[in-house]
Amino acid sequence: MTTQPYPGSQPPVATGEEKTLSIAAHLSAIVAAIVTAGWLSFLGPLIIWAVYRKRSPLVRQAAAGAFNFNVGLWVMNVVAWICLFTVILSPIAVILFVIANVGMIVWHLVAAIRASQGRAYNYPFQIKILS
Repeated sequence: MTTQPYPGSQPPVATGEEKTLSIAAHLSAIVAAIVTAGWLSFLGPLIIWAVYRKRSPLVRQAAAGAFNFNVGLWVMNVVAWICLFTVILSPIAVILFVIANVGMIVWHLVAAIRASQGRAYNYPFQIKILS
C-alpha cells in the first residue's frame, strides 16, 4: 500500500501567482550570480523565501531549495578558489568552477521549468539551511 502525500490523492493546484513566484525564486539565483559575479547567488532566493514563506508552501519550497543549493555552490566556489591558489590543485579548481557554474544554470532552468508546471523540484547536493 502506498501512501499519498495529499489527502484525496491529488496535490493542490498551484495558482498563477505561486508559479510565477516559484519561477522567480529559481531564476533569481542566476540573475544575482550575474550581477554579483557569482558571489551572492543565494540572495534572490533568500529574499523571496523571507517575503513569501508563509503565503505558499510551493513558493517556500522553491525558494528554500534554491537558497540551499546556492549555498552548496558557494562553498564549492570557495573550495575552487582555495585550490586555484595551489599550483598542484589548480586542475581540480577548474573542474569545480565548471561544475558549479554550468550546474547552476542547468539545474535552475530545470527547476524553473518544473515550477512553471506547478511542480516542486529537489536540487541535488543541497546544504539544508532553510526549509
